[in-house]
Amino acid sequence: MEIFKEFSIESAHWLPHVPPEHKCRRMHGHSFHIQIHVRGPVDPHLGWVVDFADIRTAFKAIEDQIDHRCLNDVPGLENPTSENLARWLWQKLLPALPALSKVVVRETCTSGCVYRGELAS
Repeated sequence: MEIFKEFSIESAHWLPHVPPEHKCRRMHGHSFHIQIHVRGPVDPHLGWVVDFADIRTAFKAIEDQIDHRCLNDVPGLENPTSENLARWLWQKLLPALPALSKVVVRETCTSGCVYRGELAS
């Protein structure tokens, strides 16, 4: 069984490695929508894979580092593409959520990425 919890953050960024004339080279912002997925067996007594509150707690521990921030200023996010943000989130969340199965980052209504960890990337 796989469950997920969704979060939203507001962040600015710019992409330092694209050509100077590329629109994403300029500072701009996104309302990022993030899904944290956890996979595992349903506990026969509790009836769930993991408590949604545990996912919230794990995300809350890192949310202040990225919400209403310039992502380029966050260590490890100097080139803050959606792909790099998803990988960064995975690395931060995995210690608290060992059953983490997928991180989805949407930077617009029509654009985003899915990250399933290093072995499945």
